Amino acid sequence: MKEAYGTDAHMHMQLESWSMGKSMTATLIGRLIQMGHLGIWDPTPVPEWQLTENDPRAAIRIADLLRMSSGLRFSGGGATEEQMAASYIPGQQDHQLGYTAPIDIFHLSASRDAEYPPNTVGRYRNSDPWMLGYVVRRIVENELKAPYLTWPQRELFDKIGIRRFIAETDIYGNFILTGYNYGTARDWARLGLLYQNRGMWGDERLLTEEFVDFVQSPAPAWDPPVYGGLFWLNPADENGQGMRIPTLPTDAYNAAGAGNQSTYVIPSRELVIVVMSHRAGAIFAPDRNEREYEALGLAVKATDPSWTWD
Repeated sequence: MKEAYGTDAHMHMQLESWSMGKSMTATLIGRLIQMGHLGIWDPTPVPEWQLTENDPRAAIRIADLLRMSSGLRFSGGGATEEQMAASYIPGQQDHQLGYTAPIDIFHLSASRDAEYPPNTVGRYRNSDPWMLGYVVRRIVENELKAPYLTWPQRELFDKIGIRRFIAETDIYGNFILTGYNYGTARDWARLGLLYQNRGMWGDERLLTEEFVDFVQSPAPAWDPPVYGGLFWLNPADENGQGMRIPTLPTDAYNAAGAGNQSTYVIPSRELVIVVMSHRAGAIFAPDRNEREYEALGLAVKATDPSWTWD
């Protein structure tokens, strides 16, 4: 393992991880699947949808939520005026309410109606990871009869050596995990290694291989196919060009958060790369992406001298 830190940063520094937490939510779902309490293709087990006659949301599967393809009416970036007018608070993005309003984010997401059939439209919306968080809480409290607020530490973090990860909640005690979460670079490297090791940590299986394959497979409703299961992908177009990150192999996939927080898993090179910073710093470095991409390519080349890119 090699690591380097900028001025005043160090290996124990917990940095804002933002939407890398979505991949943490995916991993908690993966733990429940491996433990036998849930299936990737199961209908989402929430009473608001399953107990209402002819509710189209009953067709939303766990897979659809992981792929951010639920079709829930949930406004966010790129929303039209009509969509914004239909927001929970008209004119305000639903996507941002978990950060700005004293609201139960799980029940907010569950309360929104269906705008599209599931698995037909892929959109980056917080509704879907929050719904998965709702599923986690219901299963932990109702089936496992376990304390929700300590369950991630016991069933995931402790098992892979993460000791001080901070995951803040809304005022109703729901883990947000689309922001307001803080981890060290080593914390995120451990999560990446769990996926690189195909769900194994030492001699213990924490995730099924099916789940590991699922999160790095293209979501059918996304065009272009740059999203998997709460992880971003790095596909090439039909001509072998047009990758999201041109300096990385096409099998790379990553957790990503605002302000250039990323954990890259590259199975073909048996490599995990973590890049983190304070979010505000990205504003003052307009060439940040270009420099990061070059550094990523060089990191791959250090493990595979034959690696080249344009």
